[in-house]
Amino acid sequence: MTDSPTLRVATLFQKEMRRFMKVPGQTLLGPVVSTLLYLLVFGYALGGALRMVAGIPYFDFIVPGLIMLGITSNAFLNSSSSLMGMKLTGTIVDLLVTPLGYGEMVVAMVGAAAVRGLLVGALTWLAATALRLPAGGGVHIVHITYALAFPVLAAVSFGAIGLLTGLWAERFEQLNFVPAFILTPLTFLGGVFYDIRALPPLLQALSHVNPILYLVEGMRAGLLGTSAIDPRIGIAALATAALILVAAALLLLRSGWKLRG
Repeated sequence: MTDSPTLRVATLFQKEMRRFMKVPGQTLLGPVVSTLLYLLVFGYALGGALRMVAGIPYFDFIVPGLIMLGITSNAFLNSSSSLMGMKLTGTIVDLLVTPLGYGEMVVAMVGAAAVRGLLVGALTWLAATALRLPAGGGVHIVHITYALAFPVLAAVSFGAIGLLTGLWAERFEQLNFVPAFILTPLTFLGGVFYDIRALPPLLQALSHVNPILYLVEGMRAGLLGTSAIDPRIGIAALATAALILVAAALLLLRSGWKLRG
């Protein structure tokens, strides 16, 4: 009873939660402020010129993508930095000798990473809604299922990617490789700030290879009720990817890859 799997998972999960909640200004408010700057510059300054995109006010159009950017980047950073920190300080050994099973470690660490990502996403949505209220508008939820499923699955997926990156990386500098050279470029080319339906056919085809596009358009379908891609395709692909990534993290953690000499 005192050593149940639920208790073991809850203990590590609470530890991971406390780790990022100790510095909420850095882990939660900082990303939200950065997103607000995007909204102010693009949503108001540029939005004043563009007005409408796909029949939607430009400010509202970019909000789903910015929410997804906050979710994915912070879920990734939480699990990757946590594991990397334990490896560099040697405390990973203390974790490995506990009664925790490898599956329990993955559930707790990916779960905490997902919570951080979702908190940033929720705060971003609330801030965007508050910015729109003076103008008589608001960022609504049209399809609650998509509005919940896409963020949760994206947070889990990128929490698992962060765990995989933390296993692979040997220095903190290497952790920056994924967000700097993969996540950020794919996000900016994933339809956050523009409608891919306005692109030439070749660029539209290339955009469909970008996995971030499906996350952004799925979130857009949930909040705004419009999407350049069938959200059912996106949610099926995202659910499959989440399962594969979590399974990969479990297998590599169990193998001791880059954890044991």
